[in-house]
Amino acid sequence: MKMLINVPETVVEDALRGMAAVHPELTVDVERRVILRRDAPVAGKVALVSGGGSGHEPLHGGFVGFGMLDAACPGEVFTSPVPDQMLRAAAAVDSGKGVLFIVKNYTGDVLNFNMAVELAEDEGIQVASVLVDDDVAVTDSTFTAGRRGTGATLFVEKIAGAAAEEGAPLERVEAIARRVNEASRSFGVALAACTTPAKGTPTFDLPAGELELGVGIHGEPGRERRAMMTSGEIADVAVQAVLDDLRPGGPVLALVNGAGGTPLLELYGFAAEVHRVLAERGVPVARSLVGNYVTSLDMAGASVTLCQADEELLRLWDAPVQTAGLRWGR
Repeated sequence: MKMLINVPETVVEDALRGMAAVHPELTVDVERRVILRRDAPVAGKVALVSGGGSGHEPLHGGFVGFGMLDAACPGEVFTSPVPDQMLRAAAAVDSGKGVLFIVKNYTGDVLNFNMAVELAEDEGIQVASVLVDDDVAVTDSTFTAGRRGTGATLFVEKIAGAAAEEGAPLERVEAIARRVNEASRSFGVALAACTTPAKGTPTFDLPAGELELGVGIHGEPGRERRAMMTSGEIADVAVQAVLDDLRPGGPVLALVNGAGGTPLLELYGFAAEVHRVLAERGVPVARSLVGNYVTSLDMAGASVTLCQADEELLRLWDAPVQTAGLRWGR
């Protein structure tokens, strides 16, 4: 497998050096694996900290900046960061108004962030934590107890980040983050497996001519495998799976997210089919986003995330944001 890397052992370090070189608005601690807003801590503001295994870029480091995260902790590829990283990040961004940890529901992330909460509280930092568990494909799976955390992480970080930027207190930012997670559901599809730098070969076997419905962001198995389907047929399955669980009673935010190896030409075509299915089901789309945001290295495929959005959530979604991976209105 050809990769644009030096050696597998330094992939994360090299990527962090690149972020430091091209994003002067960030403070990137390559050795200790923490990415911060350059202006952190921001006086009078609740700080948002997230993190997870590398390989899902731009999640999470690409969402550090005005209107989203104050810090991100990258682990090794598909491996949770450690509690010391999270504590270091929390201490660096805490302005005295508290810190919100945003945690995807993967066992390693949950355990390490829980430990980091205890360490931070021992240091006198006020901390709250929100778990993202939006994937409707399976209830329990490899590396997860309960539902996996996937595309809704973007919605939580953006909307809660906007509330924090407005000066909302920790309890309010936490409540908004929980509300976004509870109002969001996702479903992913893989057309081809990803390849980790350390392994050099596909992480799971997906025969030619087949796809995986409900795949996880590390390649965890989903609901079933089927013969390859058209974009419209995939949208029918994915959107219906989300709607069966979410049952929205109003407009939604819609994210069509690429898994990393699918070009925008295909993603926009898939987005057209997602909008078609939603229109057929009588679900209005208030806002849409298409692109690679919560990826799985070079996996071919996509996911659909819907969030039932009221006026407040839409206002916070529309608020200015300026990060490496998401920016508008500023």
